[in-house]
Amino acid sequence: MICAVTVIVEFGYITDPLLAIEVKKAVTFMFYGLFVLELFRTFSSIFVFRKISVTHYSRLIVIVYFCIIVFARLFDIAWLSFFDHDQWMYLGIAIVFLTELSKSSLVFDNFYFNPTIIFVISFISLILIGAVFLMLPRATVNTPLTIIDAIFMSASAVCITGLAVTDIATNLSLFGQSIVLVLIQVGGLGIMTFTGFFGYFFSGGFSFKNQLMFGEILGENKINAVISTLLTIIFITLLFEFIGALFIYASLDAALFPSEGERIFFAIFHAVSSFCNSGFSILNNGIANEGYRYNYNFQIVLALIFILGGLGFGTVFNFYTFLKNKAKSIWYMFLQKEYKYKAQYFSFNTKFIVACNAIVLLVITISYFLLEQKHTLTVDRSVAGEWVTSFFMANASRSAGFNSVNIGLLAAPTLIMVTTLMWIGASPGSTGGGVKVTTVAVAFLNIIALARGKESIEVFKRRIDVESLNKAFAIIILSVVVITFSFVMLNFTDGDKPMKALLFECVSAYTTCGLSLGITPLLSTGGKFVIICTMFVGRVGTLTLLMAIIKNTRNKSYIYPAEKLLF
Repeated sequence: MICAVTVIVEFGYITDPLLAIEVKKAVTFMFYGLFVLELFRTFSSIFVFRKISVTHYSRLIVIVYFCIIVFARLFDIAWLSFFDHDQWMYLGIAIVFLTELSKSSLVFDNFYFNPTIIFVISFISLILIGAVFLMLPRATVNTPLTIIDAIFMSASAVCITGLAVTDIATNLSLFGQSIVLVLIQVGGLGIMTFTGFFGYFFSGGFSFKNQLMFGEILGENKINAVISTLLTIIFITLLFEFIGALFIYASLDAALFPSEGERIFFAIFHAVSSFCNSGFSILNNGIANEGYRYNYNFQIVLALIFILGGLGFGTVFNFYTFLKNKAKSIWYMFLQKEYKYKAQYFSFNTKFIVACNAIVLLVITISYFLLEQKHTLTVDRSVAGEWVTSFFMANASRSAGFNSVNIGLLAAPTLIMVTTLMWIGASPGSTGGGVKVTTVAVAFLNIIALARGKESIEVFKRRIDVESLNKAFAIIILSVVVITFSFVMLNFTDGDKPMKALLFECVSAYTTCGLSLGITPLLSTGGKFVIICTMFVGRVGTLTLLMAIIKNTRNKSYIYPAEKLLF
């Protein structure tokens, strides 16, 4: 804890060069101290228990990492010179701090909290911690953030929205941008997912109460599958963000970056931001920046990453399993070994989600291309460029929040379409927002079923459960209620702003999309507070909040007679 606080003070507060040198010496000394303590604790624990457990393996990995850094700093070894930078030392301290914090988070099973309440509290805590970091003097370059602005920016990052009251490209320093990056990553997956991941490895496993709690948070019904689900989410996220960062890096023009380090940070930031569907960019004027507006390769890569992130972890993992099994079958065929094929690779949910997304993706891309021919597409230099812009903008409008054109220049029909797409959102189980494409699809299919006189909805030779239908309509109604309430409140706090812009802002905040007509920095303190609450409710979920507040009723042993209402 002392090491972490010292590092924060060095990065966030100290501006005097001489004092910074002394503090860096202190941090280096504490780093060596941590290494010795971790070494002693691990090997003494192995000696006492006479065996190596999961916890010991995790600690040994940390020790190996510390050894590499120590040898690189103390000895002049050519092949270790890459690790002789202070950043690797800071990362080691951060890993130790995070592991200790994660282990302490598992004590929640000693208290009888509703897991939903813990989930909500974790987001509020992360927002407040992020706001404190963003208020540090060295987090900004020009104008320091006020309390409300810091909370707004932190909430926008944690809720993976992308609305901003300050330009993060020009006003936030590298330290401030790194804070936003961490908040996006942790907020996109949920702080409990991260602490659970590290806590599992560095505390020796989960108790039964831990598994129940994380099962509720992750939406996993099988207790024995909680750990595998947790590891799968982390693995899928980091894998595709790493692959996305490589492709983004390859699509960039090296001449636009002063150093290789800035190019790498740019690639990592946008890979995380796009996979988490946050919409934040460290480019001045976003993707519409003149150096990137016509970099269609960059836009295609970015679009593919946020579409993949918007499909949901379960769907992406389903595809990953399918491709892995296909590759294994080809390898077995090459080795002339017997391979057992599985009867079905794709689940019903994967088929339904992919079908819904494919239809929406195709329709909205073509619609944007046709509607914007005489507007934002006139500046594109080729027909291929027009299609890329249409593909990028139409799909970014669903949840990602990136924009390669000025939203204020969109035609009125396109603006209505974009607002509708923000409300529809991405897929369930993803980092995207909105009411979810499957929710709208189920409501639409129910209308068709009623028109045909059917008693149930049938898709892919399966019948949609009544509970799913009830949840779909509850989510739709609650979204309309929250957006309407936010819109009314904004008209009280910022009545001088155009109503169209206020409504667009409310929809964008609730659906955690992040697109804006340019009024976000101009909102009053009350208006910013309304948008903060709207982003939080949209990210956590209205039903989740209601479940945390309203106690579950006991199941009754009797059923009342049914009656038909007139409509």
